[in-house]
Amino acid sequence: MENLTPREVVAELDKYIIGQKNAKRAVAIALRTRWRRLRLPDDLRDEVVPKNIIMIGSTGVGKTEIARRLAKLADAPFVKVEASKFTEVGYVGRDVESIIRDLTEQSVGLVKTEQMADVQEKAAAAAEERVLDALLPRRRSDAGLSYREPTDSAYDAPRDSSGQPAEPVETESATREKFRKMLRDGKLDDRTIELEIKEKAVPMGIISNMGMEDLESSLKDMMGNMFPEKSRRRTLKIPEAMKVLTQEEASRMVDMEKVNREAVRRVEQSGIVFLDEIDKIAGRESGGAGPDVSREGVQRDLLPIIEGSTVNTKHGMVRTDHILFIAAGAFHVSKPSDLIPELQGRFPIRVELDNLTKDDFVRILTEPRNALTKQYVALLGTEGLDVEFTTDAVEEIASMAATVNEKTENIGARRLYTILEKLTEELSFHAPDAVQKNITINAGYVQGQLKDITKDVDLSRYIL
Repeated sequence: MENLTPREVVAELDKYIIGQKNAKRAVAIALRTRWRRLRLPDDLRDEVVPKNIIMIGSTGVGKTEIARRLAKLADAPFVKVEASKFTEVGYVGRDVESIIRDLTEQSVGLVKTEQMADVQEKAAAAAEERVLDALLPRRRSDAGLSYREPTDSAYDAPRDSSGQPAEPVETESATREKFRKMLRDGKLDDRTIELEIKEKAVPMGIISNMGMEDLESSLKDMMGNMFPEKSRRRTLKIPEAMKVLTQEEASRMVDMEKVNREAVRRVEQSGIVFLDEIDKIAGRESGGAGPDVSREGVQRDLLPIIEGSTVNTKHGMVRTDHILFIAAGAFHVSKPSDLIPELQGRFPIRVELDNLTKDDFVRILTEPRNALTKQYVALLGTEGLDVEFTTDAVEEIASMAATVNEKTENIGARRLYTILEKLTEELSFHAPDAVQKNITINAGYVQGQLKDITKDVDLSRYIL
């Protein structure tokens, strides 16, 4: 789906995110620009820099969701990080290069999953053979000829005093095919078999200091390669055994060197980094004391990554020149101009997201494919309840969310999660034992469940 036009990208985002037209257009153009760059001549391709974006808006208005859905549309490696978690070199905490290492790890997982899916059919066939081997164990006769244990009625043939078949029985291959058909028809699903599963020995945690995760991961990989694979015998039912063996066979068929090369290429050409809470490191220096001491230092550490540098990862060297960075922040206290000029210049696109209104909340509750009301109807439906949200109930919920956001902290659409969870708490608790299976949630029901909380501002601060 990487060749979607900007209009098609916006249409796809509209299925899950309400409003924020300007932000959707900005990311759609940035994605299409990347597609265009890959079709330029080699000498010009490297000169085109990513159109990095700063999203400005309160929490809960859709900044993260837009970036996450964009990455999913593009099948691109994606990582979300909080800028406030990083510290300047020399302080305890994560260094900014770990962003690229995390992105590369995510890309490796993405590519490996794809390649395992490509060999799934072959892996399933190999797993089937291993299950049949376990079902039909061999034993050696005194004459050195191979026979099968009598595990099925097919082997209930007369035998002489030495234990050998007294008359011809069906061939080994015929019996194996009979078992194969029974296996595929599900007639052996209740049987258990004992398998030898290979597991890689991984050392326990080595370093516990905060900020040393990357060093610990590298040490674990290095030491893990020093230990041989262990085999462990497990007794599993045949359907579960098929799943385990299929995954094991698929992993064995995947060429990890090829996976690593493709993963690095994807990071470099289509990786997306979402830098949240960028405003938390945009404050001015506070005289060299207190928590602000490393803010500008973090910005200066981020600068080479965003401008373009080479980061050493355990999967190879990764160039960051064409990774798309989308930064986001509320900017209530600081403003984008408080960022160091060099960093500002690397985010040429600024887009401001709108605060959500009551009408937006109504649309969020009903229109998207993953609308909250649809989720609750489906969840309670698993208990046999037929739940319906009336139009006036949706209006009431949206009105309450807008009111509570106005009177307390504005957390955008996240307020709907807290209100709906409180609204359906009683229903969810009694759902397994409910006698009444048809439930209609109307405006009266909403008011009855939440009126005391919404009236009491202090109480709503803690509950909603």
